[in-house]
Parts: sequence; structure tokens; C-alpha cells
Amino acid sequence: MKINFVEELRWRGMIHDIMPGAEEQLNKEMTTAYVGIDPTADSLHIGHLVSIMMLKHLQMAGHKPLAVVGGATGMIGDPSFKAAERKLLTVEEIQHNVDCIRKQLEKFLSFDENDANAAEILNNYDWMKDYLFLDFIRDVGKHITVNYMMAKDSVKKRMETGISFTEFTYQLLQGYDFLTLYREKGCRLQMGGSDQWGNITTGTELIRRMEGGEAYALTCPLITKADGTKFGKTEGGNVWLDPEKHRPTSSTNSG
Repeated sequence: MKINFVEELRWRGMIHDIMPGAEEQLNKEMTTAYVGIDPTADSLHIGHLVSIMMLKHLQMAGHKPLAVVGGATGMIGDPSFKAAERKLLTVEEIQHNVDCIRKQLEKFLSFDENDANAAEILNNYDWMKDYLFLDFIRDVGKHITVNYMMAKDSVKKRMETGISFTEFTYQLLQGYDFLTLYREKGCRLQMGGSDQWGNITTGTELIRRMEGGEAYALTCPLITKADGTKFGKTEGGNVWLDPEKHRPTSSTNSG
């Protein structure tokens, strides 16, 4: 019996928000969907687990999962619900992190090219590295207003403490990722943590305005620490998926 992907997530409590029409699209045909991963460390962490589980259930339901490692957007940093700007990494540091994350994802998803819904790993640096700034703001920037970008909760929360133009433009770059995948891979759905809703919907808006197409968003609840804050590579108290970063300590019992 074919697995209903949305129902599977719903009974597991893994849906935070879902855009109208997404469930109908997934029930209609094999759908390509993606999750973005920010390569600011050389390991995934426990905060990524729900997104990875969504990709796994998506593939088990017969749909095609894409994991997009943000080699380009990782050079900027996502401001979503962070209190401060993160350290910028070099191209070499990011490439090392991308290679490590790729090996981890291959433990969860099937990349067998003989399958119609084989998973793929992509790096947005491949389509962003040669895109000139003037071309980007002319081709993409004119379709999204500053008012629209400032209305996002992730941006509004940072306006009080200050946000650089670099981080402010992050949602445009993530939106362009979705647009590129829509054009080149037929990708109709982006998934992620609940803090990504604003960035994801910017992508659906770009696709609507630039292509006249329909694309959808689905987010899951965040895994949070005891104090209610999110796990993140730049946050304290992280739990890494790489066993080398969390080696068990041995102890001996005396007496």
C-alpha cells in the first residue's frame, strides 16, 4: 500500500505548517522536494534529525528527495531567529564541511541511480558562484519588495539588535535556490524547520512571480534544548551526529 507522506508526518507530530495545495500535489504524483542544509560545521547535529527524517519518509512514500548543501548561502549565514551575526567561513572551510555532510547523508537516504526517486545531493555554490551581483539584483531582486522581506518574523526580530545587508539578503538567495530547483529539477516543495517558513515562502513567491508556477512549503517543529532555544552549529550545547565529536567516556567501578 502506498504511504501517504503528509498523513505519515501528521500522526508523528512532524508538521508545524503546511501550505495549502501541498498535500494535494503530493497525493497527485511523484513530487520532488528538498531540504537545505547550512554547511557551517563538518557534521550534522540533532537539530537536523527531523529534516532528515522528513526526507527519509518522503523517499519511502515514493517521492524524490533532494538535499541542498548551501555552499553559497553558508558563506553569508542565515539570520533566522539568531541573536547575532555568525562568523563567515572561507570557500575551503565550507568545501570541507560539505564533503563531511555528504558522507553522513548517504547513511540515511538511497542514492541508487536505478531508482526513479533516487536521492540527490546538490551544492548551491555550483549555480551561484558565477552569478554576478548586478545580474542577480536585476533578475531576481526586482521581484521581491523590501516591505515583503522586512515583514518576515526572522528579520523583524533582528531589526532591534541590528542586521547586516548581507544577512538581510539571505532569503533572496534561498528563494533563488528554490527557483533554480523548480526550473532544473521540477522541484515543487521545500521542507525545513519551522524557523525556515519565511525563507521558504520567499521561494514560492519568486516561483509564482517569475515563472507563473506553483510551489509549496512544509515545515516541521524544531528540536529544542531544555531552555527552549534551538540546536544549531553556532549555538552552545550542541549534540553532533558525528560519533567522533561525541565519544562515550569509559569508567571503572571500584570495589
